[in-house]
Amino acid sequence: MIKTMEKIWFITGSSRGLGRSLTEAVLAAGDKVVATARQPKVLQDLAEQYPAQLLPVALDVTDKVQIQKAVAQAIAHFGRIDVLVNNAGFGIIGAAEAYTEEQVRSQLETNLYAPIEITRAVLPHMREKRAGRILQISSIGGRVGNAGVAIYQAAKFGLSGFTEALAQEIAPFIRVTSVEPGGFRTDWAGDSMTYAPALQDYETTVGTREKFFKSGNFNPVGDPAKAAQVMIELAQHPEPPVHLVLGSEAIGFLENANAAREAEMKKWLPVSLSTDADDAENFLETEAAKFYLRTKI
Repeated sequence: MIKTMEKIWFITGSSRGLGRSLTEAVLAAGDKVVATARQPKVLQDLAEQYPAQLLPVALDVTDKVQIQKAVAQAIAHFGRIDVLVNNAGFGIIGAAEAYTEEQVRSQLETNLYAPIEITRAVLPHMREKRAGRILQISSIGGRVGNAGVAIYQAAKFGLSGFTEALAQEIAPFIRVTSVEPGGFRTDWAGDSMTYAPALQDYETTVGTREKFFKSGNFNPVGDPAKAAQVMIELAQHPEPPVHLVLGSEAIGFLENANAAREAEMKKWLPVSLSTDADDAENFLETEAAKFYLRTKI
């Protein structure tokens, strides 16, 4: 019999990095996990340690057929999905014009299209039960732009935006959070990082970041075990945030970016306001403004 407080988690990218840390922490906390990976055999040690709690499932997150099968398998095995964690993803560095078409498509399919598709597959089950939590593992790169990771950040900006809009759509019955970490001590910038072909003229922008990551001097401040505990608590919080930034590095990036955007907006404010029609009324008094304020959840 399922305990009242026991949760069923569906975690993508469970084999390494933050996904592995979260899977281990959730199992240790007594909850059950549908742990997906391209090669689920790498989860064999956890399956042996937690035979009744863990269901390893093969999943290529870019395969829509496999997504539907994995979700159906999870529901059939555990009866429901309480917490969806879209964690699978990888990074890539290079100049925007240097990426191959395959590299661009792979980034968008894995880091953006996949979490959207998996969310869409799980939502009907959560909506039917009028309950559920969704954690989208985005990045501070989904809020701040940096040279060298334009395509990665295009995907993460998209995921963060999708999450913000989705949060309003499903607020009456499901909570969703965009988790936006900075650098954490995983292999994101190590073995799992890929690179676009190098191009001249980018040595002082893209090249600087590439050299830094390849130098071995990148030592992130984030602890994935601590992040995992935060996410376990987040899944139970009655009023979770729509955006949750993790790590002091990420906070620093965001504060600097917000200040720069605010300054830029104020500098160009006269130009922005100059484009209103001559007979336009004060926006805050329009029906459109009233609608936006009324529907904002």
